[in-house]
Amino acid sequence: MNNAEIVILANSVKHHQHCVAGKCTATGQWVRPVSNTNGAELSHAQAQCQNPHGTFNVKPLQKVLMGFSAHVPLAHQPENYVIDGSMWRQNYRISDGELNQYLDQPDDIWGNADRVPHALILSGQIVVGQSLYLMAVDNLNLYRNQYNRRRASFLYRGTNYDLAVTDPSFDRITQNNEAVKGILCVSLGEEYQGDCFKLVATVF
Repeated sequence: MNNAEIVILANSVKHHQHCVAGKCTATGQWVRPVSNTNGAELSHAQAQCQNPHGTFNVKPLQKVLMGFSAHVPLAHQPENYVIDGSMWRQNYRISDGELNQYLDQPDDIWGNADRVPHALILSGQIVVGQSLYLMAVDNLNLYRNQYNRRRASFLYRGTNYDLAVTDPSFDRITQNNEAVKGILCVSLGEEYQGDCFKLVATVF
């Protein structure tokens, strides 16, 4: 895949930079653009796209034309593609109502805990077929815990989850009491102290 049109479903915070992900409009497959073979985050400049009005950070729901140089899957993130350095171009956007066309329906979210041991992934005991899901959930509650960390608790297929949130819109949504659809983009993060944490990358 050298070039693809991607519906942006996440542009979340990673190391004060950007973790962008979305689904290819031609195949429906997830794509996570990364800056190197290790799955590194994108800089502010790399996470921008051009449209007739100028150059701006990509936003969820936009359709963006991207160029890639290589597929660089990791055991915990099989959807990684290295960008080729060309400027991204916006090609309109989808509406909120079209999100349902892109939903995933996994049985669970890589198990029931808030993290997955990286060693179990590397050994093949846990196989990560995809590290991104767009999913409709119930009883969504966005809050800050006792350590002032952004969190989301919700119910999915009978299981309660409580995950960290990396969506940069979290503060705006919670401070303004904005209505949300109860659709989340959930991502399996990079290895950290032996675990890959499950992250809510976007709240729709």
